[in-house]
Amino acid sequence: MEIWDGYYKDGTLAGVDLVRGEKIPEGLYHIACEALVWHTDGSFLLMQRDLNKETYPGFYEASAGGSALKGETPLECIKREIFEETGIKTDDITEAGHGTTPGSRCIHYSYVCRTDCDKTAVRLQKGETISYKWISLQELLAFITSDKIIDRHKDHYERYLNVIGNIF
Repeated sequence: MEIWDGYYKDGTLAGVDLVRGEKIPEGLYHIACEALVWHTDGSFLLMQRDLNKETYPGFYEASAGGSALKGETPLECIKREIFEETGIKTDDITEAGHGTTPGSRCIHYSYVCRTDCDKTAVRLQKGETISYKWISLQELLAFITSDKIIDRHKDHYERYLNVIGNIF
Protein backbone atom coordinates (compact mmCIF):
# COMPACT_ATOMS: atom_id res chain seq x y z
CA MET A 1 0.00 0.00 0.00
CA GLU A 2 1.44 3.35 -1.08
CA ILE A 3 0.78 6.26 1.32
CA TRP A 4 0.98 9.90 0.25
CA ASP A 5 0.82 13.15 2.19
CA GLY A 6 -2.32 15.18 1.52
CA TYR A 7 -1.81 18.80 0.47
CA TYR A 8 -4.00 21.82 -0.08
CA LYS A 9 -3.93 23.40 -3.54
CA ASP A 10 -1.41 26.01 -2.36
CA GLY A 11 1.08 23.23 -1.50
CA THR A 12 0.74 23.31 2.27
CA LEU A 13 0.48 20.02 4.14
CA ALA A 14 -3.07 19.14 5.14
CA GLY A 15 -2.07 16.66 7.86
CA VAL A 16 -3.99 13.89 6.11
CA ASP A 17 -2.71 10.61 4.67
CA LEU A 18 -3.89 9.57 1.22
CA VAL A 19 -3.79 6.00 -0.10
CA ARG A 20 -2.92 5.28 -3.72
CA GLY A 21 -5.98 3.96 -5.54
CA GLU A 22 -8.48 5.48 -3.13
CA LYS A 23 -10.54 8.55 -3.98
CA ILE A 24 -8.81 11.77 -2.97
CA PRO A 25 -11.19 13.92 -0.90
CA GLU A 26 -12.40 17.22 -2.36
CA GLY A 27 -9.94 20.05 -1.72
CA LEU A 28 -6.93 17.75 -1.27
CA TYR A 29 -4.05 16.93 -3.58
CA HIS A 30 -0.96 14.73 -3.70
CA ILE A 31 2.42 15.50 -5.23
CA ALA A 32 3.61 13.96 -8.49
CA CYS A 33 7.02 14.62 -10.04
CA GLU A 34 8.51 14.12 -13.49
CA ALA A 35 11.95 14.78 -14.93
CA LEU A 36 13.34 15.03 -18.42
CA VAL A 37 16.72 13.24 -18.40
CA TRP A 38 19.30 15.22 -20.36
CA HIS A 39 22.77 13.80 -20.98
CA THR A 40 25.80 16.10 -20.98
CA ASP A 41 26.41 15.07 -24.61
CA GLY A 42 23.14 16.83 -25.54
CA SER A 43 20.89 13.78 -25.96
CA PHE A 44 17.64 13.03 -24.12
CA LEU A 45 16.35 9.77 -22.65
CA LEU A 46 13.08 8.23 -23.81
CA MET A 47 11.65 5.33 -21.83
CA GLN A 48 9.12 2.92 -23.38
CA ARG A 49 6.17 2.04 -21.16
CA ASP A 50 5.47 -1.63 -20.45
CA LEU A 51 2.95 -3.21 -22.83
CA ASN A 52 0.83 -4.24 -19.81
CA LYS A 53 0.42 -0.67 -18.48
CA GLU A 54 -3.24 0.29 -18.11
CA THR A 55 -2.75 3.62 -19.87
CA TYR A 56 -0.61 4.28 -22.93
CA PRO A 57 0.98 0.81 -23.16
CA GLY A 58 4.08 0.79 -25.37
CA PHE A 59 4.26 4.59 -25.64
CA TYR A 60 7.58 6.34 -25.17
CA GLU A 61 7.91 9.02 -22.50
CA ALA A 62 10.59 11.66 -22.35
CA SER A 63 10.45 11.61 -18.59
CA ALA A 64 10.78 9.54 -15.46
CA GLY A 65 8.60 10.15 -12.46
CA GLY A 66 5.86 9.25 -10.05
CA SER A 67 4.14 10.23 -6.83
CA ALA A 68 5.84 11.48 -3.68
CA LEU A 69 5.61 9.03 -0.79
CA LYS A 70 4.60 10.15 2.69
CA GLY A 71 7.32 12.36 4.14
CA GLU A 72 9.14 12.93 0.82
CA THR A 73 9.85 16.34 -0.60
CA PRO A 74 9.37 16.78 -4.35
CA LEU A 75 13.17 16.77 -4.83
CA GLU A 76 13.59 13.56 -2.82
CA CYS A 77 10.74 12.03 -4.84
CA ILE A 78 12.23 12.83 -8.23
CA LYS A 79 15.69 11.56 -7.26
CA ARG A 80 14.13 8.27 -6.09
CA GLU A 81 11.93 7.95 -9.19
CA ILE A 82 14.77 8.67 -11.62
CA PHE A 83 16.88 5.99 -9.93
CA GLU A 84 14.04 3.43 -9.74
CA GLU A 85 13.04 3.90 -13.38
CA THR A 86 16.44 4.38 -15.02
CA GLY A 87 19.20 3.44 -12.55
CA ILE A 88 20.62 6.97 -12.90
CA LYS A 89 21.85 8.79 -9.79
CA THR A 90 22.41 12.54 -10.00
CA ASP A 91 22.13 15.69 -7.94
CA ASP A 92 22.13 17.93 -11.03
CA ILE A 93 18.38 18.56 -11.03
CA THR A 94 16.66 21.86 -11.88
CA GLU A 95 13.00 22.56 -11.19
CA ALA A 96 11.16 23.56 -14.36
CA GLY A 97 7.93 24.55 -12.60
CA HIS A 98 4.98 23.22 -10.66
CA GLY A 99 1.24 23.59 -10.45
CA THR A 100 -2.10 21.87 -10.78
CA THR A 101 -3.95 20.82 -13.91
CA PRO A 102 -7.72 21.34 -14.09
CA GLY A 103 -9.49 18.11 -13.16
CA SER A 104 -6.36 16.67 -11.59
CA ARG A 105 -5.92 15.88 -7.90
CA CYS A 106 -2.17 16.39 -7.91
CA ILE A 107 0.36 19.16 -7.66
CA HIS A 108 2.74 18.36 -10.48
CA TYR A 109 6.46 19.22 -10.27
CA SER A 110 8.56 19.22 -13.45
CA TYR A 111 12.35 18.89 -13.39
CA VAL A 112 15.28 18.63 -15.78
CA CYS A 113 17.90 16.10 -14.69
CA ARG A 114 21.40 16.50 -16.13
CA THR A 115 23.66 13.43 -16.16
CA ASP A 116 26.93 12.15 -17.56
CA CYS A 117 26.01 8.51 -16.90
CA ASP A 118 27.10 5.57 -19.04
CA LYS A 119 24.32 5.68 -21.65
CA THR A 120 24.37 1.90 -22.05
CA ALA A 121 23.81 1.32 -18.33
CA VAL A 122 20.21 2.58 -18.15
CA ARG A 123 18.18 0.10 -16.12
CA LEU A 124 14.58 -0.85 -16.90
CA GLN A 125 11.97 -1.16 -14.13
CA LYS A 126 9.94 -4.38 -14.28
CA GLY A 127 6.26 -3.68 -14.93
CA GLU A 128 7.02 -0.05 -15.82
CA THR A 129 9.41 0.09 -18.78
CA ILE A 130 10.55 -2.30 -21.51
CA SER A 131 13.02 -0.27 -23.56
CA TYR A 132 14.83 3.04 -23.82
CA LYS A 133 16.61 5.18 -26.37
CA TRP A 134 18.65 8.36 -26.42
CA ILE A 135 17.57 11.01 -28.93
CA SER A 136 18.85 14.37 -30.16
CA LEU A 137 17.23 17.73 -29.43
CA GLN A 138 15.79 17.77 -32.97
CA GLU A 139 14.27 14.31 -32.42
CA LEU A 140 12.88 15.45 -29.06
CA LEU A 141 11.21 18.46 -30.68
CA ALA A 142 9.69 16.19 -33.37
CA PHE A 143 8.51 13.77 -30.65
CA ILE A 144 6.84 16.57 -28.68
CA THR A 145 4.80 17.63 -31.70
CA SER A 146 3.91 14.09 -32.84
CA ASP A 147 0.90 11.89 -32.14
CA LYS A 148 3.25 9.48 -30.34
CA ILE A 149 3.34 11.67 -27.22
CA ILE A 150 1.06 11.12 -24.22
CA ASP A 151 -1.43 13.99 -24.44
CA ARG A 152 -1.34 14.94 -20.77
CA HIS A 153 2.43 15.41 -20.94
CA LYS A 154 2.43 18.03 -23.69
CA ASP A 155 2.21 21.03 -21.36
CA HIS A 156 5.18 19.79 -19.31
CA TYR A 157 7.60 19.84 -22.24
CA GLU A 158 7.40 23.60 -22.63
CA ARG A 159 8.66 23.88 -19.04
CA TYR A 160 11.53 21.50 -19.80
CA LEU A 161 12.55 23.38 -22.93
CA ASN A 162 12.58 26.71 -21.06
CA VAL A 163 15.06 25.28 -18.53
CA ILE A 164 17.22 23.77 -21.28
CA GLY A 165 17.21 27.08 -23.16
CA ASN A 166 18.39 28.91 -20.06
CA ILE A 167 21.25 26.45 -19.51
CA PHE A 168 22.58 26.47 -23.11
